[in-house]
Amino acid sequence: MNYDFDWSILWEEPHRSRIVEGLQTTLQLSLFAWVLALGLGILIGSIRMSNSRFLRIFGSAYVELFRNIPLLLQLFIWFFVFPLLLPRDWMLSWNRMDNVPFLTALIGLSLFTSARVAEQIRSGISSIPKGQLDAAYSTGLSSVQTYRYIVIPYAFRVMIPAISSEFLTIFKNSALTLTIGVAEITNTSRAIEAWSFRGIEAYSVASLTYMATTASVVIFMSWLEHALRIPGLIGRR
Repeated sequence: MNYDFDWSILWEEPHRSRIVEGLQTTLQLSLFAWVLALGLGILIGSIRMSNSRFLRIFGSAYVELFRNIPLLLQLFIWFFVFPLLLPRDWMLSWNRMDNVPFLTALIGLSLFTSARVAEQIRSGISSIPKGQLDAAYSTGLSSVQTYRYIVIPYAFRVMIPAISSEFLTIFKNSALTLTIGVAEITNTSRAIEAWSFRGIEAYSVASLTYMATTASVVIFMSWLEHALRIPGLIGRR
């Protein structure tokens, strides 16, 4: 192999600062998008199980719209098309905002992932025995109270493996946001490679970042799954 490794460049400035900032941006974007996606997913998933036909149609349309359009295309739409649809004053105000690429990426990742989470929520709610719902109603709980205190907590614990998988997906999908100028870790690695011509060292940083973070999430979610397991449903043998 005619390649002279030089890992020291990763510790030199400005590369070291760029790597730290890129890692922070990746983690912040993934966590914020995940919180929003989880909240929207729970709401849309619950709506899809509603007795209201209008709400079910709305929930289904939401899921099909955001789940079936590729994430990269959605990012382009939010970044290049969305501002053009706003009134002129709003568009100018949006363009003057700080961190427009970050906010655009946050919107795109959140909506795309929330549609996937909504399906997980719907499947989790569907797995709850009807007798349990009848028991909740028999105690005098309303539909909203039943979902808040019985259905969602129960379904969430059943779906922990699927939910953790979606978080890993949104973390890795954050790499696509480099296409709209977000300075996350993959974008940082590409910039280091372009400046130093050290592709192996530069992209190893991004690879190790994803591997270490996903491994940490898997370990944490495995512990959480064990702590919150429902005997007979998600317990391990």
